[in-house]
Amino acid sequence: MEHNPSLSDLLCPEREYIVREVEDAGNFINFPNFKDDEHVQMLVQREISFGFKKEDSLVLSNQIKCARLNAISWILRNREIFGFRFQTAYLSITYFDRFLSKRSIDGEKKWAIHLLSAACLSLAAKMEEVQVPLLPEFQFEEYSFESKVIQRMELLVLNALEWRMSSITPFAFLHYFIGKMFPKSPPHHILPTTVHFIMAIIREINLTEHRPSVVAAAATLAALDQRLTRKALECKINSVSSCGFLEIEDVVSCYNLMQKLQMEKLNSSKLINSPEQSPSRIRPVNVLDNSSCSSGTKRKRLDFNNNDAQKRLP
Repeated sequence: MEHNPSLSDLLCPEREYIVREVEDAGNFINFPNFKDDEHVQMLVQREISFGFKKEDSLVLSNQIKCARLNAISWILRNREIFGFRFQTAYLSITYFDRFLSKRSIDGEKKWAIHLLSAACLSLAAKMEEVQVPLLPEFQFEEYSFESKVIQRMELLVLNALEWRMSSITPFAFLHYFIGKMFPKSPPHHILPTTVHFIMAIIREINLTEHRPSVVAAAATLAALDQRLTRKALECKINSVSSCGFLEIEDVVSCYNLMQKLQMEKLNSSKLINSPEQSPSRIRPVNVLDNSSCSSGTKRKRLDFNNNDAQKRLP
């Protein structure tokens, strides 16, 4: 009988190793440029087919929530290192959340979360990037995985997601919404500010619960004006969604969350600039900051071993 891989199959002995720090490799963005209602309707049908909906809200334990934040930090850091597009990072976190919605992981098995984030980023890079780094090039804070271990985890992810990997991301909708809001010429800051809001909210929401078009619309509106009233929001949403494909309540919810995150960032910046506060004690919110869920400094090496426990994921 063919043996299907499980997380327990990947467990192995430990070994310390050193990870070098790499500076920012730059931000690369590549968005489709269209303003056609028919084309966006096709994208909406695709995102619906992937099951993005709040009704399937996923309840995560505090351990898994903490591990997810650390995984996002790792993904965003490696996006910078390799110069991946933002949609690659978003897609990998979508894989991560979709996997957790179908398979459970023991929150105490930090190595499994690290391995899952590596597999998801690798798969997303293969979908989005022209040049994909070799698996040994991925940098880890705690663990070092052999290539075959990551490959086995990739197979687990592919099977769990039924090989449906071409998920839509919010970036597919940005030029559409920006074009609708600025028919002539959008200000130069709109696109990068919109991207900032998209990348900031991924720590706060489960990506399987919010359609990418909703996230894109909310981010564009936040980039346009962060002081919109509920009535003004509804008017703007209706003006950019002539076909009625946007879920107004979800757009408003995401917009309010982005507004809240921006206020927290501004308040933190004011505290830092205040002479009564020490810059070493308070720092502004940054989408690339590590979460408070620190995973420690020891580094462990995980190798594949067929003699390890055979317990499988449910």
